[in-house]
Amino acid sequence: MPQAQTIGKLFQESCRRRADHPALLIPQKGGPRTILYRELYELAFQYACVLKELGLQRGDRINVFSENCHEWALLDWACQTTGIALVPIYPTLPADQVAYIVQDSGAKLLVAGSPELEAKVTSSLSVPIHQLTSGDASISARAVTATGDRAEWEAGIDAIGADDMATIIYTSGTTGDPKGATLLHKNIAGITTQVKESLDVNENDTFLSFLPLSHVYERVDGHILPIVTGATIAYSGSLASLAQDMVWAKPTIMCCVPRFLEAMKERILDGVKKAPPLRQKLFHACLNQGINKLRGKPAPFYPILDKLVASKVRERTGGRLKFFVSGGMAMPMHVYEFFGAFGLRIQQGYGLTETSSGVVFNPVEDNKPHTVGIPVPGVEVKLAQDGEILIRGLCVMAGYHNNPEATAAAIDGEGWFHTGDVGTWEGKHLMITDRKKDILVLGNGKNVAPQRIEDKLRGRPTISEAILFGDSQNYVGGLIVPNVDHINAKLQGLGIKAPEPEKLLELEQVRAMIKADIDATNKELADFEKVKKWKLILAQFSVETGELTPSLKVKRKVIRERYAAEIAGLFE
Repeated sequence: MPQAQTIGKLFQESCRRRADHPALLIPQKGGPRTILYRELYELAFQYACVLKELGLQRGDRINVFSENCHEWALLDWACQTTGIALVPIYPTLPADQVAYIVQDSGAKLLVAGSPELEAKVTSSLSVPIHQLTSGDASISARAVTATGDRAEWEAGIDAIGADDMATIIYTSGTTGDPKGATLLHKNIAGITTQVKESLDVNENDTFLSFLPLSHVYERVDGHILPIVTGATIAYSGSLASLAQDMVWAKPTIMCCVPRFLEAMKERILDGVKKAPPLRQKLFHACLNQGINKLRGKPAPFYPILDKLVASKVRERTGGRLKFFVSGGMAMPMHVYEFFGAFGLRIQQGYGLTETSSGVVFNPVEDNKPHTVGIPVPGVEVKLAQDGEILIRGLCVMAGYHNNPEATAAAIDGEGWFHTGDVGTWEGKHLMITDRKKDILVLGNGKNVAPQRIEDKLRGRPTISEAILFGDSQNYVGGLIVPNVDHINAKLQGLGIKAPEPEKLLELEQVRAMIKADIDATNKELADFEKVKKWKLILAQFSVETGELTPSLKVKRKVIRERYAAEIAGLFE
């Protein structure tokens, strides 16, 4: 891999090269506001002037505790051009975890995205708190009139070193306190340069940004990568407005996670159920023909159905989408085939906070959706004897902040980062099979990879969530969260009035529906992998209630503690 530049230098070069090209599209009443690259450069300078007024300098760190907004991005560019490390904090985290990250990161101040977020943490913090957008004293308001020495600022961009800290991003923390991955300028700038040369991304692309900028995935692939490439970023107003945002923004690329795609699929299907019978038949005919086409089977009616049906589905994404980039967790095949049937491609990728986001991608010309793709040039990937995925290269973090023990456990003496994920190769393509520490070791010595089975179960229409257990037991058991909306619709089709939620699990018809889906899944599994016992629970897992990480992964430790009695009952 060639010697990496700094993020600030790549930003400066892109702004100069594409001065009159749209950099940002900001939703507002009356139509989106366009910020050109030369204006973006000027705004970064003005925000940098505010940081200097606040007494910050190269080497300092600040926390940003905010929902997504373009001001968040402007503040980050100001930090990357002044040598200040912006350390993000998920706005959904509770006050005690925010306080932990602020203290551990050594930040000089915290920038809050709203008065409500400030009020949430003000009593637990000792550092100054500044508003990002609210009020005349906010950073965005001060930036309007801020002045400074431009030559000094640009000299500062040149002075930042590739080995300087760019950010600390705290991992989701499925167990214990979160660990802060220290990413240097050379880590992010290096992998960004390589990704844009290996993925189909160019200056004519428009990204629609809606995932949390606090996460490494959106921060690098949906924020830094587009600007370094010279592309355009359209910002979604909110998750509630995302459907409308796709229409006006007309994105060509969207970074997303499988849960978003699954929810989008369900919304489309719900809309179809309300359509006239003829439109329903045409939709399902197009879906079936499209899936046949994807699988290489005859699909003689697809061309006409594509014009009548699939084109309308594509219009709902703006009509220009080249592909979704999906990461964060395994993508169910039924989701890939659903979107693919309507001509919407999904390119799966893989990476971690500790590897500066995605380092493995499925190329457009060789997309194998059951894999996460091929390592980008300059990144080494190999499998340890136990199947654990190891990664080495300029992308790998410097270490965990203030945690040398965890760093030594994660990065070995040869520079290999131990991901904790288990995988296998299919030619040049990498497949993720499970998390190493999630492997279930049954009492008979058999190893069961639960994630693959859970993904299969979640792909069944009656099942919303599945969490499997079985360590030291003779079989696999699981907690099953039913898909209440789907089940109620099925009950109504049988002439049964939808009961109160707490009564739902008592109905024999409901248990029969779910049993049929579990039995269908078991037929695809080895005997020792089959889910022999299961317990239905009514739950809505969320970040706020603690069952999900901010990147929407299930916290097994929390589930195991909260449902200890139910889990014990599976193995009586």
